Amino acid sequence: MIGKLYLIPTTLGDTEPLEVMPLSIKKVIEQIDYYIVENEKSARRFIKSIAPKKSQPSLTLKLLDKYAVEEETQRYLDVCAQGVNVGLLSEAGVPAIADPGASIVKLAHLQNVQVVPLVGPSSILMAMMASGMNGQNFAFNGYLPIDKGDRKRAIKDLERISLDKGQSQIFIETPYRNDKMLADLKAILSPNTNLCIAADITLPSEYIKTMSLQDWKYQQPDLHKKPAIFIIQK
Repeated sequence: MIGKLYLIPTTLGDTEPLEVMPLSIKKVIEQIDYYIVENEKSARRFIKSIAPKKSQPSLTLKLLDKYAVEEETQRYLDVCAQGVNVGLLSEAGVPAIADPGASIVKLAHLQNVQVVPLVGPSSILMAMMASGMNGQNFAFNGYLPIDKGDRKRAIKDLERISLDKGQSQIFIETPYRNDKMLADLKAILSPNTNLCIAADITLPSEYIKTMSLQDWKYQQPDLHKKPAIFIIQK
């Protein structure tokens, strides 16, 4: 039998794993010893937190980070031909969504390896769920440009697309630049455009709020160094 590729979600922060994901995640991790991960230290910590009795020396961890060599990553699923199941772990949330794991999932399809997505927290979808915006028609845009002029044009373009298509526009920012992002949104977006900010999702400090830009002008939440999702809709 050919091994399968399991897409294994992780927590979005220091949360007890089984508080935010089903028991099936624990069962799968207890059965798999071969993993593809972004960071070995954090991956081992997560595996230990959800399956403390699992032997750490028995684990094989292959790195998929910015230093990974493509010629090597293209062989990461070769063990599936020997019947070995592989687990793909993201650094936070679900694999392959705003995550480099997508390249491994693509490889699995090319090699006819069955892909098994498991249930877990996705900050993008959870923010969309809680926003009160159009959940029938939305788009995730990743990071916006850093250059001031390019960023302004990108924000105005997303606002225009939102109005033309009735589409919620989702994007993210590096956590230490969140405050600057909010300042730019206040300065650029129309007063009647709605903005949702969802930060520290699933954590005790979780903050989710949707208001018009007119109302956001009087609000300044503490977003510094907190993972956050921004959603706009005009």
